[in-house]
Order: sequence, then C-alpha cells, then structure tokens
Amino acid sequence: MNQMFYNMIYKRKSFHIFRDIGKIEPEELEKIEEAYKTLKPLDEKIRTKIRILPAGSTSCKRGQEYDILIYSEKKEGYLRNVGYIGQQLDFILASMDIGSLWFGIGKTEKIEHDGLDFVIMFGIAKMPKEKFRRDMFKSKRKTLDEIWCGDNFREIGNIARFAPSACNTQPWKAEANEEEITVYRYKKPGKRGIMFADKVAFYNRIDIGIFLLFTELCLEHEGYTFERTLFADEHDESETVLNAKYYIHKG
Repeated sequence: MNQMFYNMIYKRKSFHIFRDIGKIEPEELEKIEEAYKTLKPLDEKIRTKIRILPAGSTSCKRGQEYDILIYSEKKEGYLRNVGYIGQQLDFILASMDIGSLWFGIGKTEKIEHDGLDFVIMFGIAKMPKEKFRRDMFKSKRKTLDEIWCGDNFREIGNIARFAPSACNTQPWKAEANEEEITVYRYKKPGKRGIMFADKVAFYNRIDIGIFLLFTELCLEHEGYTFERTLFADEHDESETVLNAKYYIHKG
C-alpha cells in the first residue's frame, strides 16, 4: 500500500474546477468507504469517520459529483491526524482515477456525525487519466533550500515539498543531520493567501499532517526505517512550532 501511495505523489493533483467528468460507480463509492477503514492514522486514539454525499449537499460548487466529509474527535493533534489520514485517502482516489480537491472553506448542515465534529471535505469526480499530473516538478512549490536546512536527506525533502497545502502556503520547515529530521510548522508573517486570518493555523495544522505523510513515504521509498516522535501543537501561535522528529536508520 505504501508503495502505491508513493507512486501517487507523482500523479495526484488538486482539481480546483472539475470539467469533462465521468461517473463514479456505486461499487467505487463502497471501495472508498472500505479503504478508509484500513488507513493508518497518526494517532490511533483519535476516532474519525467519513460521509460521502452527492454534490449539492454542501457549499462546495466546483463541478464535482460527490463530496467526502471527514469528521473527527477533537483531541490533541486531531487536525494533524486528519491531514495525515486524509492524504492517504487522496492517494487512493487518484489510484482510481478520481480527482479530488481539499475544500477547506466548505460548509455542511450536519456539523456533527456519530459524536464526531466536521473538520474538512473533499470534492471528488471521475476524471480522464490525462487530466492528472504528468510532471510534478512543474508544480509551483518552494525551493528545497527554502524549506530544508542541512545537507542530509535532501532527496527526501525534494519530493516531500510537493505536498498540497491550504492556499499553497506550504507551512513547513525541516532541519536534517546525519541521524534525524526535525519538522516544524512554519507561519510566514503576513502570508495567508485568501484564508481568513483566524483560520490560518487551523488549516496549516492539517497541512503539516499531509507533509509528515509525504516525508514518511519518501523515507520508506529510499530504504530508511525510522522512529517518530510527535510534539503537541494546539495553542502555540509562534512563527515556528516543533511538530515531529524522525530518528532514522538505514535498512
């Protein structure tokens, strides 16, 4: 599964508008729901669920056929956890030729489901294969030197930097030495794109979970094993906030 996820890094893209869409079959919707149950969270103690709704049931109006809503318990690290598990779902969708869009500003009438709170949604639609990304390196991203400090594990950072983020803010920085990679959530002063100021930290905490997944998939692809330590990131609004450390072993 992780190798498939890694391969999808190069294929997936954010479909801001869905055009020339096909039809997602009922059995594909069932496959999505079953696949979600197998995904690995950052924190197994945080319960999450998804709901799949026909387009028109939410405020997302991008030409999609369905919306996938993610609900979660509100516990320490829940936003980071949603990013980590939601990006796995994004990869599964891409593997099925289903385009997706993380739709952060989406609203739904049902803000609670099975005791869980609504966090974020995807708009999805069946797309022609040629509509997916052909050359990831043409995507607009920060350079490696902007996000990566140190001469070690640069091959990891050079792929992980293509993780999607709200308004393409890319709110991460990493420091690497011979034995570890340290990841920070980084908020550039005054940089928030079209996001409301009070929502920047909310979405960027989801984003950092996505970046952690990309980092781990790249480490595994390069043959590294690692021990991960996560750090609390709920109320700290500093410019740079420690999120994770990876202690890395070869082989």
